[in-house]
Amino acid sequence: MTERGHAHMQRDRHEFVVGPSRVRWDGQALVIDIDEITAPLPRRVRGQVRVHPQGLCRFVTGLDADVAAGADARHRWGPIAPCARVEVDLQQPGVRWSGHAYLDSNEGDEPVDRGFRDWDWSRAVLADASTAVIYDVRPLRGTGRVIAQRFAPDGSATAFEPPPRQPLPRSAWWLARTTRSDRGVPAQVVQTLEDTPFYVRSVLRSGLLGEPVTSVHETLDLQRLVSLPVRLMLPWRMPRRG
Repeated sequence: MTERGHAHMQRDRHEFVVGPSRVRWDGQALVIDIDEITAPLPRRVRGQVRVHPQGLCRFVTGLDADVAAGADARHRWGPIAPCARVEVDLQQPGVRWSGHAYLDSNEGDEPVDRGFRDWDWSRAVLADASTAVIYDVRPLRGTGRVIAQRFAPDGSATAFEPPPRQPLPRSAWWLARTTRSDRGVPAQVVQTLEDTPFYVRSVLRSGLLGEPVTSVHETLDLQRLVSLPVRLMLPWRMPRRG
């Protein structure tokens, strides 16, 4: 919730500390201790999140156009725990819940806006407890790349044919977005979780691999992210220290 400089961060083999918050692995779960202040309206968020993986995954692929994982990929994505369970216990505000979880990693050798125009991403839990992920990437140059992978609870991955692309209603900030759903099964927006000028995250109902699914979906517009109006607004939403 706050961008912090090097002086406010510590990292070793056991934990990663950012200001008053920290992430650590206790041998069974990823433990996230949160102590932050929200913006622009100041309110304390304090508590703990625990992510319990069912199986760790070694799948990594390049997001670049026509590039798979390897030395030529400048942007890489891979799930760490695609099938997991989360426990949330916040003292401020008083919120407790648990449910399905997913944890992944993105890394790059350049700022992400230099490689991509936008993307749509979604993940859904299937009837057999596997997780299906679709990454629909549009680069600045070259052809687009669609990654469709099904991850079993043990962390193994299997590619599948992505269904056709469908348009979704524009967001409140007029962000264009799409998703992929089985032919003849229209996708519906159930709930919008986060809506910003460059990013929107929602809960969808759609069809995937012959099943009705509820999925978490996001659209990211990188060119909006680096536009001057958005860069001027960002410090009000995510303050910077050091």
